[in-house]
Amino acid sequence: MKELGIKKNFLAIEKEYSNYNDSEIAIVSAPLEKTVSYGKGTAKGPEEILEASHYVEFYDEEQNRELCFEKGICTLEPLYLQKLSIEKSLDKIHKEVAKHIDAGKFVVTLGGEHSLSTAPIMAYHERFPNLSILQFDAHSDLRESYEGSKYSHASVMARVAEFNSDIVQVGIRAQCKDESEFRKEKKIKTFYTREIKMGMYGDNWQELVVKNLKENVYITFDVDGFDPSFMPATGTPEPGGLFWDETMNLLKIVGQEKNIVGFDVVELAPNKFHPSSNFVAAKLVYKILNYAFMRR
Repeated sequence: MKELGIKKNFLAIEKEYSNYNDSEIAIVSAPLEKTVSYGKGTAKGPEEILEASHYVEFYDEEQNRELCFEKGICTLEPLYLQKLSIEKSLDKIHKEVAKHIDAGKFVVTLGGEHSLSTAPIMAYHERFPNLSILQFDAHSDLRESYEGSKYSHASVMARVAEFNSDIVQVGIRAQCKDESEFRKEKKIKTFYTREIKMGMYGDNWQELVVKNLKENVYITFDVDGFDPSFMPATGTPEPGGLFWDETMNLLKIVGQEKNIVGFDVVELAPNKFHPSSNFVAAKLVYKILNYAFMRR
């Protein structure tokens, strides 16, 4: 396997802290873009996240640590998916993530469209009992199929629910009637952004989210879960989204009380007019890593 060097890897860190053998964390770039339906460009997401990460500080003042030097972060060469079907792409991503989990790595998957998340979630589901999936998203993604594809980005969580329906959704503000009925049938817990902002879950809504999670947690983070006022570079921006501090507060509590086993960040669609979105996504990756390693 090929590792990316200091000019292209996450955080631009030297080989001493970014080689595979000595790193506890492995970053897999999956530039999958097969089923996007509105804005395009997610295939460029992983590369832009890595480039923007070169301007993220190593030191996390909240945790008072430089995680990248303590644990090591290896960034692997991006997967080549362009000529593969969506099914074969997902199989390739699944095998890649599974291989690194079995090697003892904490795996971060960068996308790419959200449909790819089925693969790493499956890999973790196969290896970790009592696993919940914490989904940050503007959309439920619970359609049986969309635009003729059951592997659409709009159907990713319906595919996940086929093998693990222990899903907690946060930030949802757009869904069709069938999705609403599906989540009730599968007992998927959904925290709608509107209800959060109206105070329907109280001031400690983050704690309530965490109480619905099992001990092991996989996080799938579609960046359109954020409000488009500061995350406009995404395929289907929806108004009324989550903001940074409230989201970090939730992630921190998850890290304190649960075992975050892995995560993905998807649906960044880089736009030359909104380069700050790339940085927000890169900062998000490092913050989740810091929260995931709070107890390690």
